[in-house]
Amino acid sequence: MFAQIPTTAAAAVPAEAVLVDVREQDEWDAGHVDGALHIPIGEFTARIDEVPDAPLYVLCRVGGRSAQVVQYLVAQGREAFNVDGGMFAWEAAGRPMVSSSGDGAFVL
Repeated sequence: MFAQIPTTAAAAVPAEAVLVDVREQDEWDAGHVDGALHIPIGEFTARIDEVPDAPLYVLCRVGGRSAQVVQYLVAQGREAFNVDGGMFAWEAAGRPMVSSSGDGAFVL
């Protein structure tokens, strides 16, 4: 479906990594990585200036939307990695999540 793009496992994402979450607002509200930058995929190209000039680890629910964003970033000469399995893999790896409401975080 996609050309070969840089990919990493959720468990291998460094603690200090710059995370970009490209899911929709309701998905973000249910559960996300604290400190991640939230830019829904439909807004990504318009908001590209908000993305820091650093290696980026891109997340969505299962990895399809984030793969598209990583493909775009790599084409722009940026260093970016698709988090394989997305937020479901992040949760399965026991990585921390928060919700916007303060209730228990979950992947929507």
